[in-house]
Amino acid sequence: MIPLEFTADQIGQWVGQHLWPLFRIASFMMVIPFIGTQLVPARVRLGLALLMTILVVPMIGEVPQVEALSGDAVVITLQQILIGVGMGFALTALFQLFVVAGQMIAMQMGLGFASMNDPANGVTVPVLSQLYTITITLLYLAMNGHLVAFEVFLESFRTLPIGLEGIGQGGLWMLTHRISWMFVSAMLLALPAVTAVLIVNISFGVMTRAAPQMNIFALGFPIGLIFGLFAIWVLQSNFLPHFHQYTEETFEFMRQLQGVP
Repeated sequence: MIPLEFTADQIGQWVGQHLWPLFRIASFMMVIPFIGTQLVPARVRLGLALLMTILVVPMIGEVPQVEALSGDAVVITLQQILIGVGMGFALTALFQLFVVAGQMIAMQMGLGFASMNDPANGVTVPVLSQLYTITITLLYLAMNGHLVAFEVFLESFRTLPIGLEGIGQGGLWMLTHRISWMFVSAMLLALPAVTAVLIVNISFGVMTRAAPQMNIFALGFPIGLIFGLFAIWVLQSNFLPHFHQYTEETFEFMRQLQGVP
């Protein structure tokens, strides 16, 4: 029998061909909203990452041949983690956009005190934000947004192949500016309801100046709350177009992060 002999380069090639894609995929799945939450155990996320890695590796091709404990291997590993976390952050910003919009509306209409625990993130958020979170999660899954997200993410292995090159400084600046996009979009989404409640508060302010003896605060709070709920109900008709637009912008941003025009 001829003994099988494997060189250190071959072993490093096999390990790197599976380990580096695993770092990128696992980092992505640990961050994205619908899988990377506290509701999904870490073992399940790791198992899904391993399964996806096994399916993706045959389509990747050759990976750089470097020593396992060299500085280049550490840089490549960090680049894979950064790519996965960056693209997962883009999806997280999409979901947190509606949470911030719900907080803005709730604070203006007097529902800021009505908070509940968010089991997905482990924090306390207003009830309106939790309602928005449930709504966009169901819409996202119903529109197969998770499949599109995985498709865009897997394109990164072609546009950003495994190597010393990553998203670069320009990609880091894009991720930083994405935070401002989240707050601006949340303000645009919440602006109609906030403006409607502000008009009601201004009206009660004018009434207070005209009739100081009236207890406007006791009367204005429930009326402002009811009018805010009515404004939210009216604005629900435009919820789907806004969600569709922000989702398209998110996927476009993920492609721009990969360097795809």
